[in-house]
Amino acid sequence: MRFELFVALRYLKAKRKQTLVSVISAISVLGVAAGVMALVIALALSTGFREDIQTKIVGATCHVNLLRIDNTPIPAFERLIHKVEKVPHVVGIAPAIFNQVFVMSEYRSQGAVLKGIEPARERQIADLFSHVAEGDPNSLDKTGAVTDPDAPPPPENLIIGKEMARALGVRVGDILRVMVPLGKLTPFGLSVSARRSRVTAIFESGLWDYDSNWAYAAMPAARRLFSLPEGSASVLQFKTDDLEGVEKIAGAIRAAAGPGYSTTTWIDLNKPLFSALKLEKLALFLTISLIVLVAALNIATTLIMMVLEKQRDIAILTAMGATEKTIMTVFMLQGIVIGAIGTAAGAILGIGVCSVLDRYRLIRLQAEVYSIPYVPFHVKPWDVALVCATALLISFLATLYPARNASRLDPVEVLRYE
Repeated sequence: MRFELFVALRYLKAKRKQTLVSVISAISVLGVAAGVMALVIALALSTGFREDIQTKIVGATCHVNLLRIDNTPIPAFERLIHKVEKVPHVVGIAPAIFNQVFVMSEYRSQGAVLKGIEPARERQIADLFSHVAEGDPNSLDKTGAVTDPDAPPPPENLIIGKEMARALGVRVGDILRVMVPLGKLTPFGLSVSARRSRVTAIFESGLWDYDSNWAYAAMPAARRLFSLPEGSASVLQFKTDDLEGVEKIAGAIRAAAGPGYSTTTWIDLNKPLFSALKLEKLALFLTISLIVLVAALNIATTLIMMVLEKQRDIAILTAMGATEKTIMTVFMLQGIVIGAIGTAAGAILGIGVCSVLDRYRLIRLQAEVYSIPYVPFHVKPWDVALVCATALLISFLATLYPARNASRLDPVEVLRYE
């Protein structure tokens, strides 16, 4: 063991007349530990919230949307698929039809977004069918065309979100009436297209916005409801193998599609949300770092009192040949040891608390407000390393002033009256 470290550790051991210094040292350790633990928990909360929402959004939707600039339906979308399917990093393409509708049950009603899909292709780009909590996830595959134009049309198959089912008071097998205004004014008012639909499945994505507002039907049923021509779609949806590089992939898709088309990515659609979460993480880090800063002031106080207590020892060491650098190193190591013990304890406690909170989902949330039902905690090694490095750096900086003063004591003045 180096001489400087040996002396530093020896000074940290309490003697009867050093009780106050030892108490302040213990408070310093606890302060650093509390700050580090709070930082680890806060960053894990922010990271977990972001990753959980991102996973659910990406799982419920596609990565890139291709649509016409004038928002008109894409005619003969199969030809367009052949043009863009060879774009690098594209692993799945699915057509879809989107529109706002009004959904009515026997006693209640609400607005919704109806998405017409081709189930086989939709499975390539989204995880909708793995989130079906009740009913038949393959029910949209069984929707057939109307064969007898004179007979009343059979109910269309419909998959709705869990929160929508709760709000409308319906279960699997119940009938809903789906209506959409056609934009044509008649002597009796605005013309409306309406269809009877049977709830064949209920999905639960974990995102309140989707579970309360989205409904899915087969493409033929959506075309009939929205009076769209055969072979048309509102949008082509793409799944890629590079989530972070979707902007470049979207540009390549636009180029392959030709003029008249635009693209949006999952990042574009959710940019305000993720920008806010990123800013929140930075604000949490800076705010809670103040706890570590206050603990560092305690470290400085401890060392200043230790220097006053050990003036005679410092003078004797200097007289025996210890250099200013040696004396300064002794007190710097003393502060760093306090900071290191507090940092290690805080990191271990923070990781443990996060593991318990995440595993048992102890902090519940209102899904209507936060989109997820509980607070997720995801501890990242990089975040823990950043917190520990910050705490150790602050602890080190807190040692500089008292260590410098200790190294500049004049042994002659100190020992003159001994």
